[in-house]
Amino acid sequence: MKHSPLHEKHLARNAKMADFGGWLMPIEYPGAGVLAEHAAVREKVGIFDVSHLGKASVKGVGALNFLNSMFTNDLNRIEDGCAQYTLLCNHDGGVIDDLIVYRNAADDFFLVPNASNTTDVVKTLLAHVPADITVENLHLDYAVIAVQGPLAPIVMQSLGVDTDIDYMAFEMVNVGGAQVILCRTGYTGEIGYELLPKVEDASRVWDAIVAAIEPVGGLVCGLGARDTLRTEMGYPLHGHELSLEITPVEASASWAIGWDKGEFLGSSIVRSQKTDGAKRRSVALKSLDRGIPRGGMQVKSKDGVVLGQVTSGTFSPSLKVGIAIALLDSSIKVGDQLIIDVRGRDSLVEVVKLPFMPSHVR
Repeated sequence: MKHSPLHEKHLARNAKMADFGGWLMPIEYPGAGVLAEHAAVREKVGIFDVSHLGKASVKGVGALNFLNSMFTNDLNRIEDGCAQYTLLCNHDGGVIDDLIVYRNAADDFFLVPNASNTTDVVKTLLAHVPADITVENLHLDYAVIAVQGPLAPIVMQSLGVDTDIDYMAFEMVNVGGAQVILCRTGYTGEIGYELLPKVEDASRVWDAIVAAIEPVGGLVCGLGARDTLRTEMGYPLHGHELSLEITPVEASASWAIGWDKGEFLGSSIVRSQKTDGAKRRSVALKSLDRGIPRGGMQVKSKDGVVLGQVTSGTFSPSLKVGIAIALLDSSIKVGDQLIIDVRGRDSLVEVVKLPFMPSHVR
């Protein structure tokens, strides 16, 4: 089990710890818990340690064209100093991982994949990379700290950071006396920033931000709240909405595909699904009773026909009802009422549009 460079900080706060992609990470903190931490991000500000996320670099002449031949999205859509959400598929169209690509220059990219998939992402790139381009796994070289919530800009300004930065743009800034990569992004649906300090600087950057959030009522948050926040936004999680068996089209992630660019890994399958239609797709479900959907639960029509299953489900702290993302038969549409088998009891849900909560990321 790997540890975050901020591991001792979490133990000092008596955090509840659990395995995330082979990393022992904080789930929640005593005295607050998931509901309070979730509310802090929606209403004020929260800080997360997400150092389990992967890091890698791709450098060399032709790196832009190489990555465009691998990833689904089109890196020509963004300029230097901007980041982009994208997917890496296998030849069958299944998703090896979803990740953020930071474009430093046309020959210099920084990748942030998911923790458990970093090795597979690097391995896949290395299997196709031209001789004059280098791919390096930097998983243990950087920490990742997320500052999320409506007061996040005020917190960063108090640390001397100029927050006049566009959504999905990044730059080098000084926080706590250390140089860090700062990107205007996040995974909560609120305005926020992700900071990537070198491992040796992680503790002082963390301490500086924790001290800055306390005067405005912010909280240190665990990954339990991060999951409820992202589910309310309908953001996919690999291993749930995305997997080697689920394509981007099935996952309703077609917006992350550069349809007008050239071929990429899995593009023949993905393009055929766009043309012919996928047999299943990801949809949002909202409980109409007190049932709480959970991943893996069966979803049926009112007359008992099995339509698919829940990929992510939780109690929404913001809406005070159960919500879910489910992979269902593509005939299902918004407004349909369905049944979820919640531990042997039928629970009524309605198909709704995502996100469950308004987005404030921009």
